[in-house]
Amino acid sequence: MTPSLLMAVLASGFIYGITPGPGVLAVFGIGAAHGRRAGAGFLCGHLLGDVVWCSTALIAIVGAREIGSTAFDVLGVLSGLYLFWLGWRAVRARRSNGDAPQGPARQPFWHGILFGLTNPKAYPVAVATFTALLSSRAELLNWSMLPALIALSFIGGLLAYAILIGVVGARRVRTLYQRHELAITRLCGVMFIGFAINALVHALPGLMPNKA
Repeated sequence: MTPSLLMAVLASGFIYGITPGPGVLAVFGIGAAHGRRAGAGFLCGHLLGDVVWCSTALIAIVGAREIGSTAFDVLGVLSGLYLFWLGWRAVRARRSNGDAPQGPARQPFWHGILFGLTNPKAYPVAVATFTALLSSRAELLNWSMLPALIALSFIGGLLAYAILIGVVGARRVRTLYQRHELAITRLCGVMFIGFAINALVHALPGLMPNKA
């Protein structure tokens, strides 16, 4: 495994874990209502769902690559379009009137597991994020490195969650996040659009007919 591929997988897991979404919004709500310990419990449970969905996404990506470059390029185009749609929605987001969901005060760990495993957007977002960041290194992917890919994505997600645990429940951070939530969401939307363009740039040429 090359250093660039290693960093790409780590970055994919990190970005997937730290990018604002239902799980991140939920943990900020839980931290605001019940403190850092409850937020950490929720994230530890949620990490199980992340491992399941990221592993499934990596299996699909490596499988598409092993089937053939065309299958991976098609997956790259679909992922790029999906990420662009998510990014465009985030860029056009409006300020919400309600507060972030707080979640139950009791058993945040089990709530995190259930939340992580039942999030309907988890798998497509994982596939899209990993495909976008790994598309330029697709030729390096094979089944033998799948365990290492899963482990690296887990480490990336763990780093993201360590940061979230460090800041969740802190009054200044919570106030800053709530004050600039819309700007943060839109900035993440721009980042997703950038990932989408990267995925499309690498996938579309492979689907174009070769000129003799």
